[in-house]
Amino acid sequence: MKHLAKPLTMAIGMALSTAAIAGPSGHFDIKELDSKIAPCADFNGFVNAKWVAAHPIPPDRTRWGSFDALREDSLGAQRTIVEAAAKHPAQAQAGSIEQKIGYLYASGMDEAAIEKAGYDPIKPQLARIDALKNGADVAAYIRDSYARGDGVAFRFSGGPDFKDSSRQIAYVGQGGLGLPTAEYYSESDFAKIREAYVAHVARTLQLVGVSAADAQAQAKAVMAFETRLASASLVPTELRKPENRYHFVSIADADKATAHFEWAAFFQAQGADVKDGFSLSHPKFFAEFDKMLAQTPVSDWQAYLRFHAVDSAAPYLSQAFQQEDFDFNAKTLNDQKEMKARWKRTLDAVNDGMGMALGQLYVARYFSPESKQRAQGLVDNLRTAYKSRIENLEWMSAATKQKALEKWASFTPKIGYPDKWRDWSGLTLKPGDYFGNVQAAAKFNYDYMVGKIGKPVDRSEWGMTPQTVNAYYNAQKNEIVFPAAILQPPFFDAKADDALNYGGIGAVIGHEMGHGYDDQGSKFDAQGNNVNWWTDADRKAFEERTARLAAQFNSYEALPGKFVKGQLTMGENIGDLGGLNAAYDALQMALAKNPAEAKQSIDGYTQDQRFFLNWARVWRGNIRDAAQLTLLNTDPHAPARFRAIGAPSNMAAFAQAFQCKPGDQMVRSGEQQVKIW
Repeated sequence: MKHLAKPLTMAIGMALSTAAIAGPSGHFDIKELDSKIAPCADFNGFVNAKWVAAHPIPPDRTRWGSFDALREDSLGAQRTIVEAAAKHPAQAQAGSIEQKIGYLYASGMDEAAIEKAGYDPIKPQLARIDALKNGADVAAYIRDSYARGDGVAFRFSGGPDFKDSSRQIAYVGQGGLGLPTAEYYSESDFAKIREAYVAHVARTLQLVGVSAADAQAQAKAVMAFETRLASASLVPTELRKPENRYHFVSIADADKATAHFEWAAFFQAQGADVKDGFSLSHPKFFAEFDKMLAQTPVSDWQAYLRFHAVDSAAPYLSQAFQQEDFDFNAKTLNDQKEMKARWKRTLDAVNDGMGMALGQLYVARYFSPESKQRAQGLVDNLRTAYKSRIENLEWMSAATKQKALEKWASFTPKIGYPDKWRDWSGLTLKPGDYFGNVQAAAKFNYDYMVGKIGKPVDRSEWGMTPQTVNAYYNAQKNEIVFPAAILQPPFFDAKADDALNYGGIGAVIGHEMGHGYDDQGSKFDAQGNNVNWWTDADRKAFEERTARLAAQFNSYEALPGKFVKGQLTMGENIGDLGGLNAAYDALQMALAKNPAEAKQSIDGYTQDQRFFLNWARVWRGNIRDAAQLTLLNTDPHAPARFRAIGAPSNMAAFAQAFQCKPGDQMVRSGEQQVKIW
C-alpha cells in the first residue's frame, strides 16, 4: 500500500490532514488586511498576517490555511455521508457502495474489536518472514507481498507509456525507504532524525514481541539496510525529470540486470499482462537491490521486512501501534502535537480504500450542475488567454509556437467529477473486521491497477477524487482536472465579482495549464508522449528564463539558514507565473465585455487589486518549523507565503495595481524580472 509508484502529475497544492476551524468566507473582507504592512513591501503580510495571527495551528495539524479550511469543510461533508452509511449498513442494498462504505467506516470506528485483535491480523505475515532462509525466499516473499496489494522494497504500478501514451505499461522504480528521502540517510542535518528513526523501529518491533535487545540490534540493521538502498536512490530533484523515470527493458534484459529476482515470475504472480517489456526506471537502484538479495544476510532482510510489515499495518491495528506510528511520522518528523480524532483517521482509510465511491455520494449531495457549468466558462476563458500569450511570445520561434499551440488545442479539461463511475461490485467487505476490510480494499484497488497494464489507456479516468481540495495536470494524458471540492470560496464563488474568481480558481486553472509548459511538462507533446518538440534555440531561451526563476526562489529563506529549492519547486513556480498572468489577461477580457464592472471599486479596491488580493488569500497559512523542513526536502511546491508573492513580483500589472515604485520589494525589473509564458 505504501510502495506504489505515482503517475506524472502536477498538483496545485499538497494533500493535508484536517481539523475543525471556521472556513474562509466567500467575499473578501478588507478588515483582514494589515494596513501597517505596505503591499509593495510584503504583499503576503499585507493580505494574510492578521488572519494567520488570529488562526493558530490546531494541535492535530502541522499547518493551517485556506486549503486546510476547505478540506475541513469537505471532511465534514464526507463525515455526514459515511456516518449515515455506517448506521445501518446491513439494511442498505446488498453490494451497494453505501453498504461497503458503511462496513468499512463502522469497522474502523469499532475500537473495542480493534483493541481485541491486537496484532493478530499480521501474525501470519510475520511467521512467513521468520521462516525465510535465503535470498530466493526473500524474493518470493516480496513477490507475494505485492500480490496481496502491500508491496515492499521498491515501487510498482501501471501508467501510460512515456513513448506511446495510448497504451498502459508497468513501471518499477526505487523505493523501500522509511525516511522521507535519500538525503535523510546521509546529511548531517538529519542526524537526530536518524537516531529517532532507529528508536522508532526498535519500539515498533517490540510491539510484536521482539525483545528489547534484539529489537535494538534489528533496528540498527534496518537503518544500515535502508542506508544502502538510499545510496543508490535518486533525490526528489532528480526524480522530477522524465528521463529518470523511464527505462524500458524487455523481461529478459531486466532479468540480466537483477539476476536474483525473476521479473517474469513477479509479473505472473501479480496477474500483469507484461509482454514486450516494462520500465525498470532506476537501474542503479535495482543493481544495488540485486546485490543485496545475494549478499545481505537473511537476518537483515528479515529485520527490514518485519519492521515494514508492522509499519504498513500500524494505522489499522490497536492503539499502541497507532500511537507509535503517530509519535514518529507525525510528531517527530513534523511536530504535530496531537493525533487526529479517530473519525478522521477512519475517514482517511475510507478515502484510501473507496475514495471514488465516496466521491460518487459526495457529488450527488453537494455539487450542483450550475457550478460545473460556471467553472467550464472560466476554463474556456483561460484557454483563450493562454493561447494568446503563446501566440505573442517574443522569445519563441514560429516552429515551436506551432507545436505549443497543438498542445494547447489538445488540452482535456475535467471538471467536478468523472463522466462515468467505477464499478465496485468485486469488492467484498464485512462487519467488524477493520484490518481485513482495509486489506481487501487495497487488494481490490491493486488488482484494478494491475488489470489495466497491457491495455489501451482510459483517458476518461480520474486520478483524484471529487471530494479532494486540489487540482492537477497529467502530462501523459495532457489533461487538467478540477475536483468538485475546490470549486468553492476562496477559489470560486458564483456570487463573487470576476476579480475574485479569476484571482482564485482562474489562476488555479491557468496554473494547471502552465504545467503543460513547465520544465518537465514541456518535454511531452500534444498526445502526452515524451518527445522533444522544441528547437534547440528555443529550449535554450526557455532554460535561461527558468534559471532566473530558480534563482528567485533559491533566495527565499523559509527557515533560518534553510532556503527554498528552486529546482525542486520549478514546475509549480512556472505554473504559478504563467497561470497568474493568463488569469489576469482573462480577467481583462471579461471586464472588457462589462465596462461598468471594470471601473467598479469594491470596498475601496479596484478589480485589478482584488484579483491580486484573492491570489494571496489562497496562499494564506502557517506551518510548524519541523513540517516546513520536511517539505523543503520533499515537496515540489514552494512554501505558501512565497507563492503569494513570487509570481506577482514579476508582473508589471501588480506594480501598476498597487502603485509600487522601482526598488520596492514586490517589484522585479531588468534581469530579475522573469517572463516565461
